[in-house]
Amino acid sequence: MGRSPRTDLLAGLTVAVVALPLALGFGISSGAGAAAGLATAVVAGALAAVFGGSNLQVSGPTGAMTVVLVPIVHRYGVDGVLTVGLLAGAVLVALALARAGRWMAYVPVPVVEGFTVGIAGVIALQQVPGALGVPAPAGDDPAVVAVRAVGAFLTAPHPAAPGLALGVAAVMLIGARVRPAVPFSLLAVVAATLLARAADLPVATIGHLPAGLPAPSLDFFEAADVPALLPPALAVAALAALESLMSATAADAMGAKGAAGAKGAAGERHDSDRELFGQGVANLVAPLFGGVAATGAIARTAVNVRSGAASRLASLVHAAVLAAIVYAAAPLVSGIPLAALAGVLIATAVRMVEVGPLRALARSGRGAAAVLVLTAAATLAFDLVRAVAVGLLLSGALALAEVARTARVEQVPLPAEERPSGEPSPLAGHVVAYRIDGPLLFAAAHRFRSALTGAARVRVAILRMSRVSAIDASGAVVLGDTIAELERRGTLVLVSGLRAEHHRPLDALGVLDRLREQGRVFGSTPEAVASARRHLDAEDARDPEPAADRGGAR
Repeated sequence: MGRSPRTDLLAGLTVAVVALPLALGFGISSGAGAAAGLATAVVAGALAAVFGGSNLQVSGPTGAMTVVLVPIVHRYGVDGVLTVGLLAGAVLVALALARAGRWMAYVPVPVVEGFTVGIAGVIALQQVPGALGVPAPAGDDPAVVAVRAVGAFLTAPHPAAPGLALGVAAVMLIGARVRPAVPFSLLAVVAATLLARAADLPVATIGHLPAGLPAPSLDFFEAADVPALLPPALAVAALAALESLMSATAADAMGAKGAAGAKGAAGERHDSDRELFGQGVANLVAPLFGGVAATGAIARTAVNVRSGAASRLASLVHAAVLAAIVYAAAPLVSGIPLAALAGVLIATAVRMVEVGPLRALARSGRGAAAVLVLTAAATLAFDLVRAVAVGLLLSGALALAEVARTARVEQVPLPAEERPSGEPSPLAGHVVAYRIDGPLLFAAAHRFRSALTGAARVRVAILRMSRVSAIDASGAVVLGDTIAELERRGTLVLVSGLRAEHHRPLDALGVLDRLREQGRVFGSTPEAVASARRHLDAEDARDPEPAADRGGAR
């Protein structure tokens, strides 16, 4: 924290200005209330900064987490949400101790972009009642709730709330293009609040906010509710881990690019497991003060880096400034119109969708575009965790299909023999070498079998395995079946070039045990060719009948 404290102080203040309307908006949008959003930003923001694995990460309530929390509030109430946050914190700590952070890096980019688009859509839909100035209709589906809200508005339309919401959103979106460094979200909210008071507009406001954080308490926790709340807690923990690590990775990338003023931060990398631990501690403690589940916030983290943050001091200053607002300015904050906060979140949702990366993914191939679209649609139709699962399944299927396409079997020439130029090899037509390239996995194994068993009959087949990149159990079984089929047709099978890592699946299933006992497994292809020659010479010595008459090559 001693690198550049002045720059960190300014960065923390800037992030706090940006975070205030977002914390209020996400708290209200989740159903837990504005006070819960502020408590989350203060408590989780400070603890994640101290215990987390990134020097630049800013944590608090986020839009993605709000999407997951809304149905939990509807079903279990605010106490249920607090319990879910507590349980999710315990799960995150367990993941950190199990060193699970490294696995989060395997989520494909189209899945990440897809659920980001889906989240943006859900956030925008959730703001429709607030933007129209009508009470939120009952229901869990954001699209259905939005349609009902529009119907309620049309029965008694009034332009005040929509005007404030659209005005705030427009100021934020246009201002971000003209002067990105200016906190237009806060300026727009302040202007909307003053306008609503001056013109006495009939719009709902945040209402009473407690002056300060409540005393820590576990009164909300009921052990009997844990079995029912464990599944949503696992979903919240999964989202918190995924979003936090993605945000920390983005912070690393922005720091590495030498963001303006980020002196001392460039080139630093976050510690994934420590970041999970920090988020776990934050989520364990925040519910004690009435806060909801938190995660690393990509928007606030980006503002932090671009403002020149170099250490955790900036994130701590952000939390301290918000705490000061909670204790000193609660009456002022309570007068903010809900429509203005709805405008902030609508603009945030629009800015979440970056057209450039989406176009690049669409141009990269139909598979990536399909994963992106399906993940986004699943996020809108179901929930984030199931959407990610759908995206991962489709990505896995496409990856396996690509693996199957890259694996191939081809007949290759035998190693050159020492014989007069132009004289045909005595092995020609009797011995064939097949080279197997790529992974011999279940997705490609049956294609491999068809290619070999469908070839012309020969007396000796040499399977060159040196270019096989991987073998799984299915590939090993199919290899054994293929050898057995060739032998039933009278072909002697020799294997050459097995790599050390291939022995485990083959030995476990006993695929090559008999061939090893008979001396038909070789370290190199020339050794296998020499063995084939000896075999042919021995056969010809026993039976001088022409090879073609004995069922050889034809």
